[in-house]
Amino acid sequence: MNYAAILREKLNQRRALIVPGAANALAARVIESMGFEAIYLSGAGLTNTFYGLPDLGFINLTDLAGHTSAIKDAVRLPLIVDADTGFGNALNVRQTVKVLERAGADAVQLEDQESPKRCGHFNDKSVIGSSEMIGKIKAAVDARTNPDFMIIARTDANAVNGMQDALDRANLYREAGADVLFVEAPKNLGEIKRIASSLSSPQIINIVIGGKTPTLSHAELKEMGFAVVLYANAALQGAVMGMQNALGKLKDSGQLEESSGLVASFELRQALVQKPLMDELETKYK
Repeated sequence: MNYAAILREKLNQRRALIVPGAANALAARVIESMGFEAIYLSGAGLTNTFYGLPDLGFINLTDLAGHTSAIKDAVRLPLIVDADTGFGNALNVRQTVKVLERAGADAVQLEDQESPKRCGHFNDKSVIGSSEMIGKIKAAVDARTNPDFMIIARTDANAVNGMQDALDRANLYREAGADVLFVEAPKNLGEIKRIASSLSSPQIINIVIGGKTPTLSHAELKEMGFAVVLYANAALQGAVMGMQNALGKLKDSGQLEESSGLVASFELRQALVQKPLMDELETKYK
């Protein structure tokens, strides 16, 4: 199945598709089981969960490709992969796109920060020149083999040079071949509306819970015409809270049971990791 074509069609509808981020294959399974239509492999989430470190450019292409492959094996949904800065110059971006497409990505997001990058909602970011980013986008477009595979160009210039520079860069990135645009970290409703009205390509808005961008209703963002409403780390933040609540109960009382309402049931856990399917296959191959 051409999941890239499915994703392209969904984004071209510009219906504010809600896309949660996954940091691993189990999170992707949960997202799929909840009925969402696409998944985003979050670089920040991967860094947080895989290394226990902040989103400051610590992951590499090998890490990302391995988790891309694991998620693609686990679910049957389109997958957007956050490739940060592409791990280097235009030649590195070319290799990044080739590797991630082979691993199962249906779209790759690239950003114009200097390396090592920082989370889009951290302070003290810096960006490369727009001409260098244009070269990276052109390399990414040339590297893909499936014409439906999408290149998502993110700019962090708003925090560095202001909104007008961010919008100018986004338009240049579109001209270079980017399929989807992503102006990161608008700080208020006025900036969000300006982004929505100024760019002709499908656009992503990233809602980081507790971050710099205000949380608007889905109806508002749909009316503005955003293609994707990204909640890159909602699942991760929910999981951290869930772990703290469950382990806090265990620490305080010395025991923890399913009836506490703080943990998933044993049956749900096994269903998510496909234990019943493994039982069937084990019987089949005896």
